[in-house]
Amino acid sequence: MLRQTVGACSATLLGFSPLASAQFRVDISGVGGTQMPIAVPDFRDEARAAQPVAAIIRSNLERSGQFRIIDAPTGMFEGSQPVWSEWRARNADALAAGSAARLADGRVDLRYKLWDVVKGQDLGGEAHAVAPEDVRLGAHRISDTIYQKLTGERGIFATRMAYVTKAGGRYSLRITDADGEGGQVALASPDPIISPAWSPSGKELAYVSFETRKAVVWIQDVQTGRRRVLADFRGTNSAPSFSPDGQQVALTLSREGGSQLFIMNRDGSGLRRLTQSSAIDTESVFSPDGRSIYFVSDRGGGPQIYRMAVGGQSGTAERVTFNGAYNISPAISPDGRTMAFITRQGGNSFRLSVMDLASGTVQQISDSHDDESPSFAPNGRLLVYASRAGGKDVLMTSTLDGKIKAKLISTLADVREPTWGPFGR
Repeated sequence: MLRQTVGACSATLLGFSPLASAQFRVDISGVGGTQMPIAVPDFRDEARAAQPVAAIIRSNLERSGQFRIIDAPTGMFEGSQPVWSEWRARNADALAAGSAARLADGRVDLRYKLWDVVKGQDLGGEAHAVAPEDVRLGAHRISDTIYQKLTGERGIFATRMAYVTKAGGRYSLRITDADGEGGQVALASPDPIISPAWSPSGKELAYVSFETRKAVVWIQDVQTGRRRVLADFRGTNSAPSFSPDGQQVALTLSREGGSQLFIMNRDGSGLRRLTQSSAIDTESVFSPDGRSIYFVSDRGGGPQIYRMAVGGQSGTAERVTFNGAYNISPAISPDGRTMAFITRQGGNSFRLSVMDLASGTVQQISDSHDDESPSFAPNGRLLVYASRAGGKDVLMTSTLDGKIKAKLISTLADVREPTWGPFGR
């Protein structure tokens, strides 16, 4: 709620139309110390797939911060037999190659194989027969498999993001691939849409819309586009956040005077007040175990991040941030060990930082000046956040050490308030 735009009038539910008007390119910067060098040549006949399959895979792997891309000549495919000495001479530790073929029923057959160049070993491969509109998703799934085979951890490239764009005085809530491309428009409006939040199942999004001339919390089914009002109480209704089991939503309401934290069941029943302060309490997020809530409050004189038990009463909140006079927008990693947040430095410089919650150690990981809305990838290895570059609001991803950053640049709209969806697509 802090630093968020407000406004008023009527929204249009678009269902799910293709996101053809917002194309992104990825600029990757930074150097990691332990990156694995991997070669991914262009897939054979990938032009038939109408998507740059290998380029999508290369970008995914590079953006993860775990891999360094090695230039590779064309001509390799999953049926090739690598000449190990040639690939070792290119300093590649791993090699992935594949093909794309049109099937008689119109689908695209994506195939690939992965090799360990150091050991001269075949690591296996996969085949995905996908509809033409799902070729990007197929490339993301191949990226996930490569990532998991080489790192032992689950990849996040086939997950989704939601974020809000503003162009020409209109706002859109968009759902896209994890690289910010592809996707659909879930809602378009001449009035602000803010605070999108995924349900743990990935089947619903909660958000705040001003279409009725006030802040109202809605929940929308991602698949069908059907939506319903969750909170439309007197005053403002804002900052929704799902509990880890998806059965409850925490939010900020001013129905009883001031802005305080409440919790309610996802069907709108069982409303219960969590905080009893005279301060502004907002931006609540659950801990992964569902027992605690982190939130922003100015009860100490300026906005800081606090933590309290979900069943807590007045006076039980514990202050978490102490570095600086202004800390907002907490996001908790899936393992509960790390908190990302926005801290103000100097006059109006807002930067992304992370805190080790056990030790309290804080590390600033951005060098920009207008960051907002951090959100963790579901494997906890990356963060997405909004920032400003070249006079526009853009999306950024970063590794937790800040060494590898990727800028997802919209050419048509300002982009803000990203939230990374869960596994399970």
